[in-house]
Amino acid sequence: MGADSLGTGGADGAGGEGYGRGRLRPTGLLDVLSVAAVALDSQGRIVFWTPQAGELFGYSAEEALGRYAARLLVDPEHLQAAVSLFTEVLETGRAWAGAFPVRHKDGSSRLMEFRSMRLLDDLGDVYALGIVADHNLLQRVETDLALCERLINQSPIGLALLDPDLRYLLVNPALERIDGIPAEEHIGRHLRETLPLPDIDTVESALRQVLTTGTPLLDQYHVGRPPVDPDHEHAWSLSFYRLEDPAGRILGAAFSVVDVTERHRAAAEADRARRRLALIADASARVGTSLEVERTAAELAEVATPVLADVVAVDVLDSALALRRSRRPDNGPELFRALALKAAHPTVALRAADSPGDLAAYEGDRLVTLCVHTARPVLVPHVGAHDLPRIARDAAAGELLAQAGVHSYLAVPLIAHGEVLGALDLKRTSNPLPFDEDDVVLASELAGRAAVAIDNARWFQSVRNTSLTLQRSLLPDHPPHHRGLELASRYEPAQATSEVGGDWYDVIPLAGDRTALVVGDVMGNGIDAAATMGRLRTATCAYADLDLPPAAVLQHLDKITCDLEHYIVTCLYAVYDPVTRRCEMANAGHMPPALVHSGTAPALLDLPAAAPLGVGGIPFETRSVDLAAGDLLVLYTDGLVETRRHPIDDRLDVLLGFLEEPSRPLEEICDLLLHGLRHPDDHDDVALLVARAL
Repeated sequence: MGADSLGTGGADGAGGEGYGRGRLRPTGLLDVLSVAAVALDSQGRIVFWTPQAGELFGYSAEEALGRYAARLLVDPEHLQAAVSLFTEVLETGRAWAGAFPVRHKDGSSRLMEFRSMRLLDDLGDVYALGIVADHNLLQRVETDLALCERLINQSPIGLALLDPDLRYLLVNPALERIDGIPAEEHIGRHLRETLPLPDIDTVESALRQVLTTGTPLLDQYHVGRPPVDPDHEHAWSLSFYRLEDPAGRILGAAFSVVDVTERHRAAAEADRARRRLALIADASARVGTSLEVERTAAELAEVATPVLADVVAVDVLDSALALRRSRRPDNGPELFRALALKAAHPTVALRAADSPGDLAAYEGDRLVTLCVHTARPVLVPHVGAHDLPRIARDAAAGELLAQAGVHSYLAVPLIAHGEVLGALDLKRTSNPLPFDEDDVVLASELAGRAAVAIDNARWFQSVRNTSLTLQRSLLPDHPPHHRGLELASRYEPAQATSEVGGDWYDVIPLAGDRTALVVGDVMGNGIDAAATMGRLRTATCAYADLDLPPAAVLQHLDKITCDLEHYIVTCLYAVYDPVTRRCEMANAGHMPPALVHSGTAPALLDLPAAAPLGVGGIPFETRSVDLAAGDLLVLYTDGLVETRRHPIDDRLDVLLGFLEEPSRPLEEICDLLLHGLRHPDDHDDVALLVARAL
């Protein structure tokens, strides 16, 4: 690179040409400082001159390029020092940094901050590069930054900077003390990963609103339990601001956190003192006297009537009773089991409520559903005609509530150990006072105590039921080798840790090197379904030893299932003969198996589905299919493909899509199907059996 090429580059820069056609707008600190770059050849002539250099020194590129820098920019009294520094940088290669006076075009002398270094091009020529900024401006910026840093680091208010995706960029020590997480562990993490607030969705929504509108939100009150003090409730006042650069580009958001716990606790204690003592003492003595869920719920309803409400209902999520992991809150319906119902006096409002033991689905727009989704109380001080449809289960129930004179409504969640179990539903008819915030606090206290008792009772009942009922039948241990077949299998239980399901698979060696492949599903969950599955699996093995055709095996299993109480079972039974390479199958209401012939697209086998086992009197039909070497057969239960959100045909298409590379190892195919089709919230178990003809 020669001086001419450097000079030409400088002229282009001065002309303002570059990437894009628009004029650059200042967007960062370098633009604020107007940092310039100047390059000199070994003789001290200017060969590179940026537009910012023109702004700092007053000379255009045409006036500066090719001139000796010392003569152009240095006063005579500083000439010797400038030449000495220039020579030292070129000869030693050591960079130099410091302030140096420069002569401006207007004749004035200005102090500039320099960073000088030696450059070497591909021809071996050396140059001196100077990075320059106005010394006074730089000092002012440094002072401002130092002030900001002191204010941020020493402020008692928690402060944080977030990028547009709400990931932490900066956290001050005060926020470290608030959430108990070191600053370095915040960086790069999402807001919801560190901020100990139960309504974190609301906080994120507010921040995104600020990012969109640019309007700050100030003094937003939030309550939570920080990791540094998980046993006590704390309160914070949050404020949100949008950050922009000088060009208006959105850089992210800032939020401040002021600890107002003491004020919150004082107000809360003053409110609770009005009603709490007598009723809480009564509840402590009367609620949770047994380890029975229904009894505990009834005790809660009795305590709350009539002191708190005229009509009290306790409804628990069916998923909570079944010990399934609660789903992420959404706007969908919820299935409730009514556990208790109590009225202070005879009223038609009782006919509008679900009787204890009933199972009822409430849509997402119902207030009781909103209560469990948000895990927060829902208060309607004055119930109007437009509120009743969101309180009652249907229009007829709404008319009964209106007839009963329901004028105020309150629902509080039953929360134990962070899990929403259900809701305490309160209505006033005779009591003329509407529910207020004091009632919310009191009801929440009662619900919280009862929820812990209900939680203990449901877990105790689960353990007791498990100990008194047959454990889930163990899945088979496959023989190490089945002639003509390569096999892989999986069983994945439902998400609840103690959920016992009725899905099973089996691989049964038969005479003549044949192999029976079985997949079945006892409809329902629980230890009883698992016990039924164990009985059917044992019977299937016995009938398989009789060397019966698949349809005949299902016919016998159907008779056994009819003798069981209220059970419907789907089953697919197949027998593969490695000599004839023929696979005979019969289906009893089960999901169709997937078959992948070598060189063809995956497809579902068109088998007569017939009726499930247990219907009785329905004939089954045996169909056969030939399997060539490398062909893949996939048997599975409905838990693999069925969801509440997607049509079954779409899910089956997704299943086939995962089988488009049948040459994968079978274990990998099993993992691919489970990881690709299963969702963490799925509440059904899955049995999967994959076979490849050899």
